[in-house]
Amino acid sequence: MIQLEKLLQQQKEIVAAIEVEIAKQREAASKGEADAQLKLGLIYEQGRGLAQNYGEAMRCYKQAAEQGNDEAQFRLGGLFEKGLGMTVDLGQALAWYQLSAAQSHASAQCALGRMHENGHGTKQDFTEAMRCYKLAALQKNTEAYYRLGSVFENHHGVEQDYFVAVDWYKLAAAAGHSLAYCNLGRIYANGLGVKRDFDQAMRWYSQPAAKGYPLAQLNMGVIFEHGDGVPEDYLEALRWYKLAADQGFASAQFKMGFMYNSGKGVKCNYPEAMRWLKLAAEQGDATALCHIGFMFEHGQGVDQDDARALVYYNKAARRGDVYSIKNKEIIEARMSALPQ
Repeated sequence: MIQLEKLLQQQKEIVAAIEVEIAKQREAASKGEADAQLKLGLIYEQGRGLAQNYGEAMRCYKQAAEQGNDEAQFRLGGLFEKGLGMTVDLGQALAWYQLSAAQSHASAQCALGRMHENGHGTKQDFTEAMRCYKLAALQKNTEAYYRLGSVFENHHGVEQDYFVAVDWYKLAAAAGHSLAYCNLGRIYANGLGVKRDFDQAMRWYSQPAAKGYPLAQLNMGVIFEHGDGVPEDYLEALRWYKLAADQGFASAQFKMGFMYNSGKGVKCNYPEAMRWLKLAAEQGDATALCHIGFMFEHGQGVDQDDARALVYYNKAARRGDVYSIKNKEIIEARMSALPQ
């Protein structure tokens, strides 16, 4: 009881300290202090001590940004790009990123490079993207390291060069960039410009996977499912898939459905397979949609139903799933051959 009372008292003290800090920032912000306006914007955007309010965050950021605060300009660009509390406006996002990047804000330089690379809010321009990424990388920006690796891997305005990509990805990974770890694992697992090396792939995947990064956990599952450089182990694959699937990762939810559908590492269980597949399908996973269509077409745990199968195949086909395109054509031909 004494320990509980102590914890409750500590909690009250923390809440009181937050309220004092918010009041302090509000007072300073009302006097036009840009740093306080920025801090208050962060409090509203992240919901720290106050209810999350993107509209108020934007108001505070704009006040600071109009005074030339580069961090506020960058944050404002992010709200416009993501459409947080408003309609997405890539033109506004680009304009605010440009103002912030002009002041050598590394994250803004990287964001500006990404918009040029993808043609968001502006004409696609790989040369300008590379220039922005390099400026940010000179400031040791982790995301810029990753983006430069991606540019060389995907030959966006440069010759494809996996060796250079690996070097940039390693810099990003050394700074803790989880997706860079996964890309390194994928490059070694598939022998992309390097000698195929599953030990290296496992080494790169395992670190972010152990920290809970779902893509890495999915990739660990794939290695164990297929026995890539390790003994085939469906139970271990299932364990990794479930860790990622429980975080809502659609590709892992599909894998869970596939394992239950095919009886890999578990007894074949169509209802459980359908449950996982539907979770992935709700997120638009084309492969999951295709498999649900297959289950209806072949009556796996459900009544055989070509019409319902066709619904799912059509949804998957619209997302580019090749198997669904073929399967729906087969069903359509079968249905058209039925007596009218």
